[in-house]
Amino acid sequence: MWITAAEAARLLGVSRETLYAYVSRGFIRSEPLPGRPRVRRYSKDDVQRLRRRSEERRDPEKAAGNALHWGMPILESSISLMADGRLYYRGHDSSELARTRSIDEVASLIWSGNFDTDFSATPLHVVAGGRSAEGLPFVTRAQAMLPLVAARDELAFDLRPQAIAQTGWRIVNLLTSVAAESSELEAAIEETLAAHWKPKGANAPAIIRAALIACADHELNVSAFTARCIASAGANPYSVVVGGLAAIEGVKHGGATARVGMLFEELKRSRDVRKTLAARLRRGEAVEGFGHPLYRDGDPRAKVLFEMLEEHYPKSKDFTFAREVAAIGEEVLGEQPTIDFALVALVHTLRLPEGSALTLFAIGRSIGWIGHAIEQYETGATIRPRAKYVGPMPR
Repeated sequence: MWITAAEAARLLGVSRETLYAYVSRGFIRSEPLPGRPRVRRYSKDDVQRLRRRSEERRDPEKAAGNALHWGMPILESSISLMADGRLYYRGHDSSELARTRSIDEVASLIWSGNFDTDFSATPLHVVAGGRSAEGLPFVTRAQAMLPLVAARDELAFDLRPQAIAQTGWRIVNLLTSVAAESSELEAAIEETLAAHWKPKGANAPAIIRAALIACADHELNVSAFTARCIASAGANPYSVVVGGLAAIEGVKHGGATARVGMLFEELKRSRDVRKTLAARLRRGEAVEGFGHPLYRDGDPRAKVLFEMLEEHYPKSKDFTFAREVAAIGEEVLGEQPTIDFALVALVHTLRLPEGSALTLFAIGRSIGWIGHAIEQYETGATIRPRAKYVGPMPR
């Protein structure tokens, strides 16, 4: 969202000259107002972030409270880094990994720091779809199946890093089996999903693989933090993934893909995308799928998926529509598409089943949850922050 110079200066409690200085130093983004090139508007997200920093410097106790909301780092991790508009897994550009590496290689990198872990001898747990599960969402079916398989896995509580990596690979394949509703697994996870979903185009498996890798980890998001808390209690990796699934399904996390999907359907029925988006804003309704607080210049995960869709499906009507919505949304909102938007665009372009955007997100992110669990087990620490009591005092 963009605001005027007067609003930005008021929120920060500074003069316009100071505001312009913040812009020149790169602290706040600004751009010309459409149709009025001599007037500029300012990023409200940047202004609010700078305001919070100033408040935290004045009040360290408040800074501790804000640390759990896009605030100061509170845990050490060597898995993901967001820097200069890019996302890195252990120092490797995730967009490049999405194009060039296999899912098992990226899992190995996240879990052990190298690409060479051998999963070939890992016994895989697979399940077939049953009538009792018909029609249920992927997350629900996965959450029901994981504890059952864990109870039969004799190595579930072997919490040595190398053992967890093998368990993790069993879990990722189990999730794939649940998604495909089949006990028949192909050589690669993306091939198994493609065999079940029957997507449009011969290059679909490569794009599915890229999506899974792009979603593999994203620092201490809600589901990753949940996973670390569960691991810190000494729970097994299956329980870690059950907790991660519960969190990612929320509408403020991976569940946002459902609302982006509904937006796509609404815009398809509309004759004028721009007017429909503007009408949403006038009604005070959110426009999901645009603008990520951690990426000023656009979500790199969305960018790599759009680039690959452009390469392999340039004539697709569904991709052309997604590209049009992205361009108009960027003009109207001043924000670029997020990974949620890109996953929905991928689902429409490849003609995947309803709900598969969240399925891809969850299967991919399970790799990160297991990586965070490995780190947390190694610390031996229990995550148990204190609460600041603000209720009535004892009499």
